[in-house]
Amino acid sequence: MATANASKQYDASHIKVLEWLEPVRQRPWMYIWSTDAKWLYHMVQEILDNSVDESLEWFCTSISVTLNDNWSVTVSDNGRWIPVDKHEKTWRSALETVFTVLHAWGKFDKDTYKVSWGLHWVWASVVNALSEWLEVQVHKDGKIYQQKYTRWIPQGDLEIVWDTDKSWTTVTFMPDDQIFETLEFSESVEVSRIKQSAYLTPGVTFTFISQKSGLRQRFCFEWWIKTWLNNLVWEQQRLSSAHYINKEWKNSLVEISFQFVNTTNDHTLSFVNNIPTKDWGTHLLWFKSALLKIINEIWKEKEKIDKKIWEYQYSDVTDWLYAIVTVKIPEPQFEWQTKWRLGNSYVRGEVEDIVYDYLKDFFSKNESEFDKIFEKIDLAARARLAAKFARETVLRKNTLVWWVLPGKLADCANKKREWTELYIVEWDSAWWSAKQWRDSKFQAILPLRGKILNTEQAVIQKMMANNEVKALITAIWCGIKDGFDLEWLRYDKIIIMTDADVDWAHIRTLLLTFFFRFMRPLVDNWHVYAACPPIYRFAEWKKEMYIYDENTTPADMWMDSDKTEIQRYKGLGEMNAEQLRETTMDPNKRTLNQITVDDAEEADRLFRILMWEEVQPRKHFILTHAKSVKDLDI
Repeated sequence: MATANASKQYDASHIKVLEWLEPVRQRPWMYIWSTDAKWLYHMVQEILDNSVDESLEWFCTSISVTLNDNWSVTVSDNGRWIPVDKHEKTWRSALETVFTVLHAWGKFDKDTYKVSWGLHWVWASVVNALSEWLEVQVHKDGKIYQQKYTRWIPQGDLEIVWDTDKSWTTVTFMPDDQIFETLEFSESVEVSRIKQSAYLTPGVTFTFISQKSGLRQRFCFEWWIKTWLNNLVWEQQRLSSAHYINKEWKNSLVEISFQFVNTTNDHTLSFVNNIPTKDWGTHLLWFKSALLKIINEIWKEKEKIDKKIWEYQYSDVTDWLYAIVTVKIPEPQFEWQTKWRLGNSYVRGEVEDIVYDYLKDFFSKNESEFDKIFEKIDLAARARLAAKFARETVLRKNTLVWWVLPGKLADCANKKREWTELYIVEWDSAWWSAKQWRDSKFQAILPLRGKILNTEQAVIQKMMANNEVKALITAIWCGIKDGFDLEWLRYDKIIIMTDADVDWAHIRTLLLTFFFRFMRPLVDNWHVYAACPPIYRFAEWKKEMYIYDENTTPADMWMDSDKTEIQRYKGLGEMNAEQLRETTMDPNKRTLNQITVDDAEEADRLFRILMWEEVQPRKHFILTHAKSVKDLDI
């Protein structure tokens, strides 16, 4: 045994030293978690955030993001330039140090940035490491300085290339196709992120330009989050006035805008130094804590809380709430690298005290407004207790039935979530073909009969009794609302595969409403997709093509229009099983649209307009968009 081990010596020669930024390229998920499409936007955001930091210090008034023809991205701002003089420790220019050395830049220096994202030029080196190439231009002191990198390695020293009369910084980078699964950006997602930055950075002009489509949009908001809140609430029935708090407190600048509306949906956004904290954090937790505390205190004093309720819970209060909570602090501490949850403990007391004092003073002077809010909070508490009772009753009566997978589900053989897919299809249209030609190792099929329940308006008791909704819940296996647990998800992709007609467009909307309202983490974590079946099949002799754009003609595909057989697919049922597999289910050939809610307020607004009982907003929407309707099915 000793002899065998001796032959496998372990010495210094076995230790691999990765130079400079090679560790980032070798293990990118240690820095960005994943290499799918979501993290392309994270790359853009990391460079954009440096421009935003300049604006927070009042050095920058204009920021632009350009999506170039080749999928590279350019971010520019007119703030202070990146220093170009020699760095005393690296003996290279400060610019090269920023883009080639991890953990480098002036935001560690408290005198340079009083408020910033804390580590952001640190991420410039990570962006460089994960790019096929990157180019930086700095307009400074009448000169344009430039340096280029290929897979993080400098292609020469920093050089002066031209004269200038501007103060400007431009970073252009091409994400590396050796690392990322796709290089295609969604314009709508990027526009949403830029618009969000504009709301949070008053007086700064943000511009998005797409050289691919010609789209050009500009945003500049003077009234901060007050404008954003007003746009979020839009035409909803308002239960309270719009509240706005802006106060410096010890080490923090706290800014909060919120309003209660007659819609049961907690819509709260939170930010730290303009960073979206998707997983909340101490600032948001204690904003809600102060809100709940003052509500319970006032009504215990008035002795109006029902003994069955005793105390209201977070969901009772926030069900009717639209809020934007932002704090600016010198050194934000995040619980992980993606900066999605704030960890600074001292923010707790500061936010809670500010909100509590404000609300106590306001409600003491405006009892009628408080009464309207309380009426809805009490209603939410009673609904919560009724839903809990109904759910427990259903589970007691049908424990075995409820948690058994639906019989109509054609499950896949792989029991691990990774790489598995659940197709939601129409029973009459594509059920048999999809089941016959799926890859049963990783593809499961769940058929639906007709339109599912409108969950935008349904009470939970009615929803839990609906067969189609119940089948969805049990097939996905995560639960709903507060009981939702993403760890129990059975499939990595939930794919909605429907016909292109009006009925199934409605069903698609109903399904998205259900996921958005009751399984929101599915959408937030990019698990929901829509299949894209072809619209036409062009066939000329032995040449066959499937077409996904209704404006495409045979001539566009270098085919003879007179000799080409054109087949239009009005529904999935018009394809045979093999065609369905080839065009819509084969991972190597199909096209899937990933459903995202980066622009969550827009999705929420449209769901509410189209699915809620209020007629006037829906009528206004239809009249506004009527001229853009094509192929109306009457």
